Amino acid sequence: MSAASLLRLLSLAAIWGGSFLFMRLSVPALGPVWLITLRVLLAGLFLTGVGLVLRKALQVKGFYKYFLILGLFNSAVPFLLFAFAAQTLSASLLSILNSMAPLFGVLISSLWTRSLPTVKTMIGMVLGLGGVAVLVGLDAAHLTVQSLIAIGAGMMAALCYAIASVYARQAKRTPDPLSNAHGGMWASVLLIAPFTPFFAPQAAQLATVTPLMVAAVLALGIVCSGIAYMIYFKLVADIGAAQALTVTFLVPVFGTLWGYLFLHEGVGWSTLIGGALILYGTALVVNFSPRALLKRQATLE
Repeated sequence: MSAASLLRLLSLAAIWGGSFLFMRLSVPALGPVWLITLRVLLAGLFLTGVGLVLRKALQVKGFYKYFLILGLFNSAVPFLLFAFAAQTLSASLLSILNSMAPLFGVLISSLWTRSLPTVKTMIGMVLGLGGVAVLVGLDAAHLTVQSLIAIGAGMMAALCYAIASVYARQAKRTPDPLSNAHGGMWASVLLIAPFTPFFAPQAAQLATVTPLMVAAVLALGIVCSGIAYMIYFKLVADIGAAQALTVTFLVPVFGTLWGYLFLHEGVGWSTLIGGALILYGTALVVNFSPRALLKRQATLE
């Protein structure tokens, strides 16, 4: 992996890890629905601008159904679920739950292809679920009904990402990378917009909006959704999907770091042990091996 690709990988992990910080900052004033509506709208507008600058038109013809399904499972629903969970959970917990997406992806892929998962995959799944149990069971603060519902929402969000990933891989034809992100975001806007009038924040909530919250919303939409997708697709093109997948294991590191530095969130043993179990279980499920990746890179070079 070149120095430029490594820098992009670390930048992407830092940005996606920051998305949980930005949600934690802005969701109390706006609520999940309005926050995510603004997120996907800003991302769609940003990607439209990028398309105009690059003179690349959005590939729409023949992809309406694809964009709607991708927008539903890759943006609209998981964004809303994580924003809902961000009202209760810490940024570190949110980022750890997010890392379960590849684990769910392998399980869904096995069901889709009607093939039995390997023993290694089954062990990884058990470890991943055990990690969630540790996150819940070793910290009394997570034993409230509200916290359990939030953890369930975070896991469902990771499941949605997995569904979107499997669907995109199984699709017979897909648009170019920019249109992939661009079309998915505008589909998310169409899916979420009808609900926004029914979930408008109260005047008292809006009165608590600060410049910091406004900056967090802008960063969430433009940086974490618009710019991040461009970096990701560039990584996939340069180093391949397998190596780009390693960002999954770096996001919780940055999510925990940003929560600790800027929100003063505590990091207990349950978070460290549970997070380690989830990440190791996910690594087993996706057959991730740093040594194998290094050998593969050396062969390519």
